[in-house]
Amino acid sequence: MKQMQRLVSTFLFLLVLSASTFALAEEIVVYSARNEQLIKPLFDAYTTETGTKITFITDKEGPLLQRLKSEGKNTQADLLITVDAGNLWHAAREGVLQSVQSDILQQNIPEQYRDPGDMWFGLSLRARTIVYSTERVKPTDLSSYEALGEPQWKDRLVLRTSKKVYNQSLVAMLLAEYGEQETEKIVRSWVNNLATDPFSNDTKVMEAILAGQGDVGIVNTYYFGRLLKKNPDIKLALYWPNQESGGVHVNVSGAGVTRYAKNPEAAIRFLEWLSSDKAQNLFADANMEYPVNLTIAPHAYVAAWGDFKASEKNLAIAGQLQEAAIRLMDRAGYR
Repeated sequence: MKQMQRLVSTFLFLLVLSASTFALAEEIVVYSARNEQLIKPLFDAYTTETGTKITFITDKEGPLLQRLKSEGKNTQADLLITVDAGNLWHAAREGVLQSVQSDILQQNIPEQYRDPGDMWFGLSLRARTIVYSTERVKPTDLSSYEALGEPQWKDRLVLRTSKKVYNQSLVAMLLAEYGEQETEKIVRSWVNNLATDPFSNDTKVMEAILAGQGDVGIVNTYYFGRLLKKNPDIKLALYWPNQESGGVHVNVSGAGVTRYAKNPEAAIRFLEWLSSDKAQNLFADANMEYPVNLTIAPHAYVAAWGDFKASEKNLAIAGQLQEAAIRLMDRAGYR
C-alpha cells in the first residue's frame, strides 16, 4: 500500500514537473517595428514573470508587413508591434492580423485607441502637437492646428515631410473633422507659411526652430522629450491646440496577433499583460509616451508638460483616410 502511495506521489510530482517545464518552454515570436532598446525590457520582464520565452525580430514597418504577407501560413510570428494607427490599420487591411476577443483588452484600452474589429490595440500614446520658441512666441499667440496657416505665421512655420505616416495620420484626422475642401485649404495655408523646406524628422524641425529658421512647428511629444532630456534649458515648449474644438491629435504604438500565429493564446496573454499597470508604465516610460490605459498616470517627466483634451475620434480613421490625405497633401504642394 505504501509502495503504491509512493508510486502515485512520484507520478503526480512528475506530472506537475512536466506541466511546469511545458509552461516554461512556452514561446512566442514577435515582429516589431519598435527599436530593441524600447521593447526588450518589456520582453525580459514578461519572461521573468511568466517563464514565456520571447523571440523577436526588429525592422521598419514596411519590410515587416511585406515579410508577413510573403510568409503567409508559414510565418513564425505570433504578434506584430508597430507605430501609428495608420500602419496598424494597413496591416489589418492586408490580412496579416486576426480579431482578438478579450475582456481584459476591452476594459484596459479605450475604444478610440483600438480597432473597431479588434484586429489591433493601442499600447502607448503620443500627441502630435505644436512646439514653439519660447524666445519669439507667446502661448497666447497660438490656438489651433489650422491657425498655423494665418498670416502672422508667414515664413515662421517649420514642418516634417508629408512622406512620414505621422503627418499623413494628422491630415487624415483633420479630414474627418473638417472635410476635404476645408482641410485642403488648411494644408495649403501651412505650405504658404513654411519658413523652409520640410525636414526629414521631428528632431530637425525643433533644431531649425532653435537655430532661428522658424518659430513654430508640429512634432510628436516624445521627440520633444528626448531633446529636453539632453538639454533641460532648451528654449522650446509644447502647446496643446484645439482645446475648444476637437482636441489634440493623438496616435498610438500598438500591436495585433498575426493571422497565422502558431501560439495565438500565448500571444493574447502577452498582449493583455502589455495593457496592465506594470507593463503600461514600462512601455510608456521607455519612450516618454503616455499610457493608453487612462487609469494609469504618465511618468512625472511627461506629466510636467501639462494636461490636455485629446481627440476622441477612433484612430482607425487615420488608416481609412490615409490615401485621401496623401493625395490631398500632394495637391496642396506639401512635400
